[in-house]
Amino acid sequence: MEPPRVVSLAPSATATLSALGAAECLVGVTHHDDPPDDAGSAHGTDTVAVGGWTTPSIDRVVELAPDIVFTSDGLQASVADACRDRGLEVDHREPATLDDVLAGFLARGAAVGRHEAGERLAADARRRLDAVADAVADRPRPVVYCEEWSEPPMAAGNWVPDAVAAAGGRYPFVERGERSREVDPTAVAAADPDHAVVHVCGHGDRVDPATVADRDWIDAPVHVLDDSLLNQPSPALIDGVERLARLLHPEEYP
Repeated sequence: MEPPRVVSLAPSATATLSALGAAECLVGVTHHDDPPDDAGSAHGTDTVAVGGWTTPSIDRVVELAPDIVFTSDGLQASVADACRDRGLEVDHREPATLDDVLAGFLARGAAVGRHEAGERLAADARRRLDAVADAVADRPRPVVYCEEWSEPPMAAGNWVPDAVAAAGGRYPFVERGERSREVDPTAVAAADPDHAVVHVCGHGDRVDPATVADRDWIDAPVHVLDDSLLNQPSPALIDGVERLARLLHPEEYP
């Protein structure tokens, strides 16, 4: 059976397909993606950039004649609907927790006929998370403030509270599964975080930690992480949990 033609309109889906060994199916991506070298090889074509994450050209997507289009997050719900209105098959996911992210590995694998690869990817992620949990199980849990946007300052939500908990920390700023939200500086100061982690959307790791460290309501070491490690519901998030564990518990999880 010929591999499906896939247009991925979410970098997280592109990264997940790559981890599944299915990047060869990709015929279209957004200009936010950096597809692997073998992307599109199953169809003898280079992948085409079809626009931004929330502003793709649906006409260009249609021209690529995909068998399936991948979208992710509530911010892409209207994009998913626009693709369906043009008769396209859409796999739309809105993960809110770490468990949802792992379930997405299975779902994306099934969507491209890579059931076993999806199962392996999810199982490997669970094994790595269990290893972190074992390493930090008996350690004190420091308070961690995670900021995914800085103007205005926004505490990260969705799966980030789960990620902090999985890494052995406490996150009193947003409940697990809730959307990111603007923070009250007084509330952050009152929580007295032991660590501040900055992972500004779309900025990679190109953030000056002084922009946070110089605030009078932050009195904690500031760590800058590539935003894909915490903002992207893909296998990169498991890397992010491991990075957090190393920051919070360097002796137990070197």
